[in-house]
This record gives sequence, C-alpha cells and structure tokens, in this order.
Amino acid sequence: MLQQVNGHSSGSDAHGGESLREDLQEFLGGEAPLHQLDDLTKVNPVTLETVLRCLQARYTADMFYTNAGCTLVALNPFKPIPQLYSPELMQEYHAAPQPQKLKPHIFTVGEQTYRSVKSLIEPVNQSVVVSGESGAGKTWTSRCLMKFYAVVAASPTSWENHKIAERIEQRILNSNPVMEAFGNACTLRNNNSSRFGKFIQLQLNSLLVPRAQQMTGAAVQTYLLEKTRVACQASSERNFHIFYQICKGASADERLQWHLPEGAAFSWLPNPGRTLEEDCFEVTRKAMLLLGIDTPTQNNIFQALAGLLHLGNTRFADSEDEAQPCPLMDGAECSVRTSASLLRLPEDPLLETLQIRTIRAGRRQQVFRKPCSRAECDTRRDCLAKLVYARLFDWLVSVINSSICADPDSWTTFIGLLDVYGFESFPTNSLEQLCINYANEKLQQHFVAHYLRAQQEEYTAEGLEWSTVSYQDNQTCLDLIEGSPISICSLINEECRLNRPSSAAQLQTRIESSLAGSPCLGHNKLSREPSFIVVHYAGSVRYHTAGLVEKNKDPIPPELTRLLQQSQDPLLKVLFPADPEEKSQEEPSGQSRAPVLTVVSKFKASLEQLLQVLHSTTPHYIRCIKPNSQGRAQMFHQEEVLSQLEACGLVETIHISAAGFPIRVSHRNFLERYELLRRLCPGAAPSPHGPPPDEGRSEWSPHSEQATLQALLQDILHTLPALARAPAEATPAPVHCGRTKVFMTDSMLELLERGRAQVLEQCARCIQGGWRRHRGRKQERQRRAAVLIQAAVRSWLTRKHIQRLHAAATVIKRAWQEWRIRMAFLASKELDGVEEQHSSQVTCSPSSFPLPQAQTRLLGAVTRFWPLGLVLANAAVGARGFRRKLVVFACLPLPVGGLSSYTVQTAQEQAGVTSIRALPQGSIKFHCRKSPLRYADICPEPSPDTVTGFNQILLERHRLGHV
Repeated sequence: MLQQVNGHSSGSDAHGGESLREDLQEFLGGEAPLHQLDDLTKVNPVTLETVLRCLQARYTADMFYTNAGCTLVALNPFKPIPQLYSPELMQEYHAAPQPQKLKPHIFTVGEQTYRSVKSLIEPVNQSVVVSGESGAGKTWTSRCLMKFYAVVAASPTSWENHKIAERIEQRILNSNPVMEAFGNACTLRNNNSSRFGKFIQLQLNSLLVPRAQQMTGAAVQTYLLEKTRVACQASSERNFHIFYQICKGASADERLQWHLPEGAAFSWLPNPGRTLEEDCFEVTRKAMLLLGIDTPTQNNIFQALAGLLHLGNTRFADSEDEAQPCPLMDGAECSVRTSASLLRLPEDPLLETLQIRTIRAGRRQQVFRKPCSRAECDTRRDCLAKLVYARLFDWLVSVINSSICADPDSWTTFIGLLDVYGFESFPTNSLEQLCINYANEKLQQHFVAHYLRAQQEEYTAEGLEWSTVSYQDNQTCLDLIEGSPISICSLINEECRLNRPSSAAQLQTRIESSLAGSPCLGHNKLSREPSFIVVHYAGSVRYHTAGLVEKNKDPIPPELTRLLQQSQDPLLKVLFPADPEEKSQEEPSGQSRAPVLTVVSKFKASLEQLLQVLHSTTPHYIRCIKPNSQGRAQMFHQEEVLSQLEACGLVETIHISAAGFPIRVSHRNFLERYELLRRLCPGAAPSPHGPPPDEGRSEWSPHSEQATLQALLQDILHTLPALARAPAEATPAPVHCGRTKVFMTDSMLELLERGRAQVLEQCARCIQGGWRRHRGRKQERQRRAAVLIQAAVRSWLTRKHIQRLHAAATVIKRAWQEWRIRMAFLASKELDGVEEQHSSQVTCSPSSFPLPQAQTRLLGAVTRFWPLGLVLANAAVGARGFRRKLVVFACLPLPVGGLSSYTVQTAQEQAGVTSIRALPQGSIKFHCRKSPLRYADICPEPSPDTVTGFNQILLERHRLGHV
C-alpha cells in the first residue's frame, strides 16, 4: 500500500483501477479536496494511503492541525506563525458557541476540556496527553495550552482576585523556562528536547466566579529525568541548556567567582560554540526570581553547576599497584581543587571518596577500604555528579510546586497536561529506552481502550447490534515487560538483589529461557553483543543487556552521600540533609535489609499512579508529528511520518477502525448511490426515490420517512446474495443499518461497488443501443427533410427564373412592337411631310398639329425609348433587376412633359438627308447631372458573365478619348 503512495503503477489495469479509486474517493469523501477534510474519520476508506495523502495535502496548504476522532494530530510547521497562537485567536475559540465547528486547533482541545470541567451538572476532571518523538513540538504545544488556560481561566470579578490570578498565571508560565533550562537539551533530532516526562495539574475553582472556572494554582510531577546526560553525551549532542547558559551569560564578576574563564574547555560541555535560542541566561534568571528563588540562592545553584563542570575534568590514570589508589592525570589536581572549592567540600575527602571504596561486611559491620580501579573511579565521579544534579532538579520542582500549587481546599477540579517521551528506538538501547517504551505501551493500551469505548458509544447511539471487535491487543507485550510472576522487569530486579556480579550474557540467557513462550520476545542469533528483542506495538526494539543491571540499581555509594552532607554550601545542605532516619536507612543491618528500590520499580510505581489519574479523568490526545528530520518547512517525508504514526498509535487505531466498520455512509447518500441495485431483483417494486420533496416536507412525518428509508435499504441489502456469484460469497460481508448511517466493511463496499458497476454496465449498454437507434432515426428524418427542402427550393428558384425571363421577354416584345410602330409612324410621317408642306397654307410645324390621344401616347413612347430599343437590339442578353433600371434612367435623362413640348425635326430640314433610315454618323451622348456622391463617376469592372448596355460602351469610349 505504501508503494502506491510513493510510487506509480503501470499497465492497462492500473489506469482503470486508479480512475475507479478516484471515483470511489469522490463518493466516499464528497466533493471536498483532501486538504479540506479537517477530520481523518471523514477520509473514506480509512487506510494508510488516504491518511498520509490527507495529512500531506493539509500540511502543504499550511493547515497543521487535523482531527482524528478523539485525537488531534499536530504537524510541526518548522517556521514561526505568530497569528496562529495570538491572544485574539484564543479569545475567538473561547467565545465561540461551538468551537468544534471551527478549524482544528490545540485551542479547540483546550476549550473543550475547559468547558467540560466547568460543567454545572457533572464537572469531570480532564486530561490532555501530548505525545510525539523528539522535535515534534510537544514542548511548544504544552506551553501554548498553558497560555490558553491562563488567559481564559483568569477572569475574576474583583481587583484583588485579579491580582492573585495574574500572579498565579505568571508563576505558571514562568515555570516553563526554568524546567526547560534544567531538563531540556539539544539532541540530534531537536534543539530543545525534553529529557524528562512531566504531568502538569492545572487547578481550577468555580466557587470564586459563578459559571466560570478560575485558575488557582498548578502542580508539576516529573518522570524519569535523563540524569546520565550530565556525565555522558552522545556524539554531536549537548548537555542540559543551563550549563551553556552559565558559560555564555555570566558576567565578568560571576565568571571570576565561578572559575569560568572565557574559552575554558570542559569535557562535559561538548559543542560549546553552537549558539541556540535556548541559551538565554537572563530569561532563566528572571523566571527563577518570579518563582521565588532569590539572587543568593540562584548564585548557589550556578556555583554548584560550575563545580560539576570542573569535576568532569577530573581524570584518573591506571594504578601500577592494585593496593594503591589510581593517581590523577596531569592537570586534574587543579580541577579537583576548583570543584571542591565551588561545592564547598574538603578537597582530600573528595578525592579519597572517588578513589577508595568502603565496604561493610560481617555482623558487626566491619569497614574495609579498597582502592578502586580507573573505571570505578570514573563511575563514582559520574555518580556524584548525577546525584547532585538529580537532587537539584527535584528541589527545583518542589520549589516550583510550592510557588504555584494551591491549597487542597481552594480548588475543586483540575486539567492535566501530560508531556511524555515518544517511542524510541536507537542503534543502542538500554534501560532508559526500555522504561520509555514501557510507558508508551501502557499509554497505548489506555488510548486504545478509550478509543474503542468511544467507538462503541457511537455504535450504541446508532442502534447497532454488534459484537466486540477483536483487535491486536498489546497486553501480551505488557505481560512480557511487567507481568507476574516472571517478566523482564522482575528478572532485572532479581539480578539486582543477588549478591553477585551481574553478567550481560547471563541476563540474556535468563530472559530468553524464562520467557521463551512469549510471542513478543524475539531473538537475534547473529548479534555478537548480549541483547534481546521486544516486539512493541510500534515495532521491534533490540535492548543491550550490558550495563542494564547497574543502571537499574542506580547505586549511590553511602560515602558519596556522607561527603555531600559535609558541604558548607547552603544549597547542598538543603539537598543533602543530615537526617538520622535517612542515615539508618542507608546503613541497614544484615538481618533487616529492605529490598532494593530499583529504577524500574520506582518508574513502575509512578506510572501506575499516573494511569490511575488518567483513568479518573476524561482523556484528550494530541499527537505531535515531525514532517521531516531536517527541521525544514514545507517538507513532508511520508516514510518518517508513517513511522511516527505507528509510534504514537494512530496506525493501530486505523487498523482497529478497519477491523470494525471503517465505511460510514449516511442513508441518503447510500440510497443515491446504490438504489439502482434494486434492478437486480425482478420482483422489487419501484421506489419513491428517497424522501419526499421539500414542498411537502411539512406534512411528511419523520417516522414515515425513516420507515421508507429502512424499507429501501432492506430492498437494496436483499440484492446482495444476487451479487455473490461464487458459493463462498453466498453470505455477504457484515453490514449494519444505524439510525442515520450505514456501517459496513471494506469487503461489503467492494461487493456493492461490483454490483453497481454491473448495473451501470447494463444501463450503459441500453442507453448506447437506444442512442444509436435514436441517432439513426433522426439522421433518416433529417435526410428526408433535406431532400424535400432541396426539391422545393430548386422548384421555387426555377419558377422564379422562368417568371423573370417571361416578364423580361414580355417587356422587350412590347417595347419592340411599340418601337416598330413608332418608327413606322415616323417614317410614314417623314415621307408625307413634303407634300403636306407644299399643300398646306399654314406656317406651323408638323409637331404642332393636334393628334389623337392614343397616337400622342404612342408617339411619346417611341420618342423616349428609341435609344433603349437600340441598346436592347444590340445586346445578346438583356440587363436584369437594378442594373436594368439603372441603364434605363441613365440612357433617358429626358424631361417629363406633355407631347407639345417635343419638336420633331426631319432629317431633311437639318442635314438635307432624304430618309430617316440613314444611321447617324456621330456618337450619341447622354448628359446627366453630376452626382454629389464621391466616386460616382467611376465605373466598376465589367463582369465576364454579363453584357453591358449602350451606356457602358459610351463610358468606355469616353475614357479612351481622355487618355
């Protein structure tokens, strides 16, 4: 599945499968893109692929918080975003009527816990579990939550209460920089990694302010401080922040007082040149001052820490004689002297305690002094430093609690913030990793139980009848680690009680032989170093047995404690009081020796106490995820995110969801998608297609609607046996119809999709056949209609053409006949003119004789249209339409008037021509008034298909004459 996330499929089936998955994803997840899904429970189906894609899409869109059911997933942005944690945004989430409808945020979790704890009906203590690996943002998340609670819970009514609340708020917030300075360090994965677990109890009281919860105090409880970091740091890592703050932030007088010259080298202070944001000495001193730690006490603390740095430069050489103590190396005497001076210890007893071991034996507790080897001297030196730093850290926690903790009678409820280690697996794992992973196993069991309980509540609310979902429980792994009577912890503690030296190989043999039947115990026969493998819920981890028993014993030689009790430093006197009861416990008699209280036993007891507190509260989970190990913004590595999801238990939760009913679809959406499956049952009655329309909703009963939906759902589910063709699939996968949703498994979804695809294929074939038939019929109708239209148009065009030809022929024939009559009349008139002139005694012209009306009209027509007759007679094809009219009006610009306005002059009177049939010798010109339009005298080019008239011939001759 992960290969599908990071790789690409190939082949023809891959494309179809991808498109099917996209279609299914669009149905299950709706039309919203992945970055808009603010809850991973809305991702359908719930798989690793979809979860990773959703988280990556939201991270790319700068959405760093995503709900996952009862869990909030927080991705580290690796860049400052001030507006995401501003006080205005805190007030917005606090004042919202339903903050869960806003965008996912840690303020949503804070407001939910705050409203639950201030409920007047049944106030319940709340707890927030913040987990994640180093660099995922746990410390920042806890800090922001404390700020949120300090802001929303500080709303007193009076001015005095306001001052008290403000002082408590400042003390609670100032406890963070102090604990981070003394408990955090720079590691390979995080510059500000918490090297201890803590549970902060924010104490609230509703009696001072009605209908609200005012913060009255807080309490801090720590778990498993990594005190070995004081004397041993891994490569490229640093010691606790406070040591670097002292060396970089001390003044000149303080450097002189604490013997910390600039540029001094200390073996327990690696990478001093690296500057971090956390190396701010003034912030730590100011916070300590506000917590009630005055300046002299601060100087005592920093002086003791400087003494530990000089103690780390104390180096021993091998002794040539076993009876003699190991000598100091060159330059180590000055370090011992400076360390004794800063710790206010006598120099000689300090060196003697590191070099010589005191042994008490016998009934009389006789004292024997034995020189230590070089390795034992180094171990006692480291033990002294770890003892002082661990006591100092516990004292700081007690001072912080005394400063911020309220009286038990002044608070009624609390909100707990648990900031614990994430799951750890390194190349070399020892007791620290075993305890951390053991705690994560316990918290994972609590988380899974709470998640399943919430899931069962949802099933109960939906009215489902179902049996408990079986899932991979981590109880087997917990039995391997802490079970009774034999477990890994019991065997390690038993090795500590035996009065003999422990062997790493022997411890491995005992664990493998005693716990061989556990399925969570693995073996690595190829390993040369003694080790054993534990199969945790988040993966297999190999633990080395070398040094495991010694770390579990955490031996503190009594002479080291007695030495520190001799110190004249006020702080060390408080840390190591000379208590007779403590002295009697450190030196018990051989008859009444109490069992050794090992590290594992202490951690197990504190963990059980923590789980009791969590079980008594309503838990909320925030899983911090680191997108990449480089600490860069906008970089998302799927493999690293997946490993963290496994480590914090989200993947296991996803698997549990897949084992139950990961597919949840509302009734309406289910009917809209799968109602067509009823086609597979021939006897199924037609459905009313879901609920009634909106206009009739007022008359529609919810019970009848629910009954109709249930009937339709049952009809659809009855078709499932028809979908299962093979005998093995006769019983379909489990599916349950709730009150508002349909719950089903992945196999059921696959079966429904297969049937839906089958019905859609049948419908597609029917639609394609009907479409092809409809398209053929339509094309045939269109062909017939086109034939009819074309025939009609051709007939109409032919008729119109014949009509135009007939009309033109009629006009030509009539004009020709009239012209012939006119010519005949004029010829006859011309021939008879001489005789009439000689015979008549009247001196008027022939044109002045009155003529009959019909002859007058005929004479006028002949006079006006004789040039047109000449043109038409010489033209092969007559002009048509507008061109015909243009030729007529251009050729005959004669004034319109009566017949008396014309004068007929015979040819004989003008030129002495004896007959009218003689053709004129000159050109005929028609004079027209010039047109006011531009380019009106320009003649267009002659068309090759038409024959121009007589006027066009005259125009061309006119152009040639000008040329």
